[in-house]
Amino acid sequence: MVSKLSPSSLSLMEECPRCFWLTQHKVWKRPSGIFPSLPSGMDGILKTHFDKFMRKGELPPELCSNGECVKMKLFDDEEKLKTWRNNFKGISWKDKEGNILHGAIDNLLVKGKKIIVLDYKTRGFALKEDTHEHYQNQLDIYNFLLRKNDYQTEDFSFLLFYVPKEVMATGEVIFDTTLKKMKVDVSNAEKIWKKALKLLEGECPDKKCVWCEGV
Repeated sequence: MVSKLSPSSLSLMEECPRCFWLTQHKVWKRPSGIFPSLPSGMDGILKTHFDKFMRKGELPPELCSNGECVKMKLFDDEEKLKTWRNNFKGISWKDKEGNILHGAIDNLLVKGKKIIVLDYKTRGFALKEDTHEHYQNQLDIYNFLLRKNDYQTEDFSFLLFYVPKEVMATGEVIFDTTLKKMKVDVSNAEKIWKKALKLLEGECPDKKCVWCEGV
């Protein structure tokens, strides 16, 4: 079986191997709820916001406040960025058996010859101590993909959280921003990738969740 996987599908595997197996083998797909449009709208606005600074060769203020991004600049190859942001294309890599791993990034920073993944997250509530840890696998996979495409990446990435703070009298919504620097481990991404392929080569897992218990 030749597979095409992404960070979201691998996240499903971690949540429920059986749902993942059934979906990839096209036996059944977990029903998807209504996706809120606000995060998607914020994502587009933020990319436009960052691109304005990128074209001026500057960093937006939310990356300059804590000194973590000194001597960095935004990745400025707009054609590649357009492809890598596309959910249907993204950054992809094919192994010797033809299996494909791909993921769509939000943005990238550059320091010298190395690339740093920058991912935006919009939340409705203040961060908990471990909120950023839930995105570890995603960041590891993005770095794994970049390295498989012969790009050098730093051993860390950034998560930039936007949390609504207040509404001004004129109607503008003010957001608090928090930048989290996270160590990345591409060997973790490779383990997840191999685990997924091994799982798909075997029989459907027996353990069911509330979603697939009736299948």
